[in-house]
Amino acid sequence: MTMTSIPDSTAGDPRVPARRDRGASVPAAKEIAPRDGGPLGGEQRFSVYTGAELASDAAIPTAAQLGLEPPRYCGQCGRRMIVQIDPVGWWAQCSRHGRIHSNEIAGYR
Repeated sequence: MTMTSIPDSTAGDPRVPARRDRGASVPAAKEIAPRDGGPLGGEQRFSVYTGAELASDAAIPTAAQLGLEPPRYCGQCGRRMIVQIDPVGWWAQCSRHGRIHSNEIAGYR
């Protein structure tokens, strides 16, 4: 049985975006150098797991208590961070306060 390719009827149509090669990688976020102590340094005013303002009765999620969850929000400004998880750790980046890697945190599992 021979395979024949079906012509793409949308090729050349400016209204249809070109197909991406499945092997192409997605560009990584541009690394921002840490400022003002980084997202987990300096004065922490927001929960890094919920983004809510810190309070004495704020609950920390169980996965975060076990060291299984990376921070998702900047502790200084409360903005949602870009988070990338890989087999050996993670990195999180705030658009204002820069990037932090899991290997920079003492005691992280």
